[in-house]
Amino acid sequence: MKTANYGYRKKVKATFIDAIEQTKQALKNDGFGVLTEIDIKNTLKNKLNVEMENYTILGACHPPSAYQSIQSEIEIGLMLPCNVIVYQKNDAVFVSAIMPTVAMGMIENNELGNVALDIEKRLKLVIDSL
Repeated sequence: MKTANYGYRKKVKATFIDAIEQTKQALKNDGFGVLTEIDIKNTLKNKLNVEMENYTILGACHPPSAYQSIQSEIEIGLMLPCNVIVYQKNDAVFVSAIMPTVAMGMIENNELGNVALDIEKRLKLVIDSL
């Protein structure tokens, strides 16, 4: 487990495909839905004809928190959903989640800050459960 300045990461003992499925299930178990799934490896291969290791972005949403956030800050949708990435580096697979308190830190709104803190705790629990 490692905490970056803006993300929370863990090396997992799973194949890349299994890590994606396990992450989606762990998110679901904590009330998140996955709104988007972007296969960066294939997208960049198709658009730029470049090779890279497996890399997928999951756009996770916790509906009650998203609603509360939008009610307190109408343009917060610019920063939603919360991204969770699953990627492979050499033979290792990692799962990493955005730290919402960092992302939302530029917005001066106490109610939003409380929601960001709650979501960050939830995302860390998801990552830790893998």
